[in-house]
This record gives sequence, C-alpha cells and structure tokens, in this order.
Amino acid sequence: MRSFRSCVLGIAPGEATFASRGFHGRDPQARRHLEQIGSTFLEGYNAALACDELDALGCRLNSIDANLRGFAFEGAAMSLSLLDHLTLWDKHRLQRFLDGPGSPHVYMLHVGAGWALARLPWTRLWVERRFTQLDPLLKWLALDGYAFHEGYFHWKRCLGGDSLRGTLSPYSRRVFDQGLGRALWFVGGADIDYIAETIATFQPPRRKDLWRGVGLACAYAGGVGRAVVDALAAVAKPYAPQLAQGAAFAAKARERAGNPAECTDIACEVLCGVSTAEAAAVTDAALVSLPEDGPEPAYEVWQRRIQARFAGEKVGELKS
Repeated sequence: MRSFRSCVLGIAPGEATFASRGFHGRDPQARRHLEQIGSTFLEGYNAALACDELDALGCRLNSIDANLRGFAFEGAAMSLSLLDHLTLWDKHRLQRFLDGPGSPHVYMLHVGAGWALARLPWTRLWVERRFTQLDPLLKWLALDGYAFHEGYFHWKRCLGGDSLRGTLSPYSRRVFDQGLGRALWFVGGADIDYIAETIATFQPPRRKDLWRGVGLACAYAGGVGRAVVDALAAVAKPYAPQLAQGAAFAAKARERAGNPAECTDIACEVLCGVSTAEAAAVTDAALVSLPEDGPEPAYEVWQRRIQARFAGEKVGELKS
C-alpha cells in the first residue's frame, strides 16, 4: 500500500527546480537555497507517503537540518492531509500528527494542509468550507498554503490576475494574497527589484497583503544576506508594518519549533528593529484577550495588533 501511494501520489524532486518552474533566478546563491527548500519540502512529502508510523515519521523529519526542518514538516502535512481526503478508513492522520510529533511545527502543518486542498479538484470548489475543520485561528494559514501552492505551481496565471482568488470571500482573498506574496519570494528568486516591480502591477488595495507575505518568506525562507534585506526594507518602506508582521510570524514559527535560523535573526533586526525572540513575543502579546471571530476574523485582529506595535514606538515595552 505504501509503495502504491508513493507511485500514485509521489512528486519528483525535479519539480522544485527553478528550471522546471520557470522562476526568475538572477542570484545563484539564492536560487540554490530556495531550490534546496523545495527539495526538502518534497522530502517530507514523500517520506509521509511511505511511512505509516507517525512517530517514526517525526524522527526522520527531525533528523533534517534545523534550518530546513520546518519545510519537511510542511511537506509531510500536505501528504497526510491528502491521505485523509483520499482514504475512507483513516481520516485523522494530520490531526494525530498535530497532536504528536508535529506539534512544535503547528504553523507549518496548517500551511501544508492548504497545499493538499489545492491538489484535490473536488475540494477546490469549496475550499473555504474545508478550512473550518482546522484550528479556528490557524485555519487561515491553510488558506495561505493553498495560495502559495497556486503561486508556486501556477505563478504565471496568478501573477497575471487570473486565479481562483476570485471565487473566495473578501477576507479570504486577502489571506490568499499573503500566501501569493510568500510564493513571489520563490518565483522572483529573492530578487527585490523583480518582486517590487511585480507587486506594483497589482491593484493598490492588494499590495499590503502581498508585502506581508514577502516579509514572512524573507524571514523564514531567507536565502539572502543583510544587504538584500536592507534593500527590501527600503523599497517597501510604505509597507513596513506589514513586512514586520510577516517577519514576526516567521520568528514565532521558528521559536515554537526550536529551529532558529540566521535569516530570521537578520530579518527581525532589519524589518522589526528587534531580536527574533522579541519579535516572537510581540505575536504572543497580540494574542492576549483576542476576540473570537465576529464581523472581523480574529486572525485579522491578531495581525493588525502586531502591525500596530511595529508601526509605533512601544515594541520595546515587551522586552520585559
């Protein structure tokens, strides 16, 4: 059964190369790093297809270099979610993984679940309804993952304005753009000029959410040095709170998973003006007394609180 799953659902490592995807890759170092992230994602995805024991799967993924480990867990979540949708006898693989060895990577697992929905034609028609089965707050990360998949595998269509975003509710479209912004970091090969020029082609109301995704990708995926992050901060200065909020999300995801990375430290210092630990603390503080979903989703209130902290001069108060 495991070999059958791998044969039918497996994805070849070559699918993550820039040549295969047609991505813009002017900087060879950034290109190699982003391709390595893609191959690590697929390593986790294919490992989950071939492994029935979730504890054993967790051990295998935890053996991967810490800087890349989160992407392997994200790929595994996509695989487990796919299997949950495709089999009748076990519909709770992803949830058991979330409750067990995948718990430290809860953010990445929700993102990975969104990748799975993008692969199933019958779920794409009711994609928002599928997210209600996940954590009430973090379910939006699945929509982010869904959008990242669309931007990564169908970037010409998405960047040209023709995408499934139009079938979503108004707020879901905003979260979709966050995921599309993350994908643009890969599609653009972390080339700040290319990314800025591409975002400028979108309607102004969409740009904040796209830059929010770019900030998250810069801080979590990285692949560039401080000079490039400085350039990002300069070219997207009007969107500084959104960049900072995205970087803070990355900081919290890495802190929770225990997989620190230099790219996150640099991004937090440049985009947030604080350390990675302090940026993660901002996201925690913003969760205090967070209201339940109402006319405005709690996820949006959470993000707006974080952006407000970085837009003002009170971030330092959270150091204690």
